[in-house]
Amino acid sequence: MAASKDNPTASGMPDDLAASATEGMLGPNPFVGLRAQDIIATVQQLGEQAARHPGVLFEQETKLARALMSAWFGGGATLPKGDKRFTDPLWQDNPLYRMSLQGYFAWRDSVAGFVDRSALDDKSKERAQFVTSLLTDALAPTNTLAGNPAALRKMFESGGASLLAGMKNLVTDALTNQGMPAQVDKSAFEVGRNLATSPGAVVFRNEVLELIEYAPATAKVHARPQLIVPPQINKFYIFDLSKGKSIVEYLVQSEFQVFVVSWRNPTAAQREWNMDTYVAALIEAIDAVRDITGSPDVNLHGACSGAMTISALLGHLASRGEKTVHAATLMVAVLDSSAESQLGLFSTPEAVAVAKQNSAAKGVLEGDEMGRVFAWLRPNDLVWNYWVNNYLMGNAPPVFDILYWNNDTTRLPAALHGQLLDIFTQNLFGKPRALTVLGTPIDLSEVACDKYVVAGVTDHITPWQGVFNAARTFGGNTEFVLSSSGHIQSLINPPGNPKAKFYLNPELPASSDDWLSNAQMTQGTWWEHWREWLATRSGKKRAARQSLGNARYTAGASAPGTYVVEA
Repeated sequence: MAASKDNPTASGMPDDLAASATEGMLGPNPFVGLRAQDIIATVQQLGEQAARHPGVLFEQETKLARALMSAWFGGGATLPKGDKRFTDPLWQDNPLYRMSLQGYFAWRDSVAGFVDRSALDDKSKERAQFVTSLLTDALAPTNTLAGNPAALRKMFESGGASLLAGMKNLVTDALTNQGMPAQVDKSAFEVGRNLATSPGAVVFRNEVLELIEYAPATAKVHARPQLIVPPQINKFYIFDLSKGKSIVEYLVQSEFQVFVVSWRNPTAAQREWNMDTYVAALIEAIDAVRDITGSPDVNLHGACSGAMTISALLGHLASRGEKTVHAATLMVAVLDSSAESQLGLFSTPEAVAVAKQNSAAKGVLEGDEMGRVFAWLRPNDLVWNYWVNNYLMGNAPPVFDILYWNNDTTRLPAALHGQLLDIFTQNLFGKPRALTVLGTPIDLSEVACDKYVVAGVTDHITPWQGVFNAARTFGGNTEFVLSSSGHIQSLINPPGNPKAKFYLNPELPASSDDWLSNAQMTQGTWWEHWREWLATRSGKKRAARQSLGNARYTAGASAPGTYVVEA
């Protein structure tokens, strides 16, 4: 069934494109970015290694020559598991294509082998492997018309129409998308029409956020309300994406009272907004939720940088002895930056200083700028897939709700950007009282409310080991749950996926490997487990209120509100 504009799905997309889309999302954006001089410096290091250690270079050249000779006579490399670029049968059946494939992998392996055998330190090797992979990924034969049998076949079958369509797409992207291949057909979506459609209303607004209350879907609801906090670097409707993929929809149908924060998209005028600004705005939102529902406290939930913000809030409340939050959920969020991740590869002191200077000069860190940088951190998933789909195959950009959300970028105020860089590079959450929030030094070990912490096994953005370390940072009882998916697939994990599974272990040993070795695998989605966890921490059920808001906090604009559509 084709996707309609009122029911957008991934239907019609190649399966590999859909899968890579959900694995390679923007998530916590690369706040430091990629600088040309860092790439050049890494290339220069490799050149110096080649000059100083010619024997290593000769060794890899010899291996490459042997591999190419083997390919010529019908032997050679086999297709790496999971590489979907070379699944067309011609890559195995046609001698020329088979030689091309084997030669490409032999060359790629020789480049990687040279880096691995070099005398560079481990961190420099990681950077070098990344930089050389940019080159080897770009020069894959599948990125050319002649080297892509599927694209070549389509060109002949369509009488050249696919080639003309691809050229049109290329020109359009050059004019409207800063030369990057479009990841999504934006005309297929509209926030409030086929995205973020759960019924509700804005019941409170300040200059930082709108608070949306959602209409109940059941006759009775749990007395304690749920407040969801999105990342500042993405729009809130990842939590209310589309029917069947909405956490909001799932929670209201499960008898919960649901509120969501929608952050305002800052401009240079809000350059001074920092963590204190966002935490203070959240405190106002919590007070409004408590007043509307009559509950003395709330359950708080956040993802990515939203989870960082609620962690800062929880630390502040703990330092003051305030108990307005009963339980909290942190999804795919790294508070402990000691774990290695791709985002930290080029986070040198010089790069961090330049990143701060750039955002301070502009007043904000632009979302589309972050998106372009992130695309080149995962080019096969976020650049070359679309290059092939849009230009070589001549297909329209895919219709996919998650991709639309990912491309609906926001800005980050300069002050918060600089503060997040400090938190990341100095591991401030992991050090007691190293971070001050609203005048109070915080210590997450003092946060005693129950926590539910979710990570993804294949999450390359917030590695699960780092999320595990964050779970151990808190005091009180913490449930750590490991989903079998990646960054966004772990977050958007509705029931019904037969491949979904997650791991549980009530203990939190010092080692993440020890945790995993003793964890029990459960079939299904963590949403169902989370629902039961929430139900035991959300109070008794009572009759659902018939109207949204109250006399003090009256219902205003209908959900999804106004801040979400501000440019």
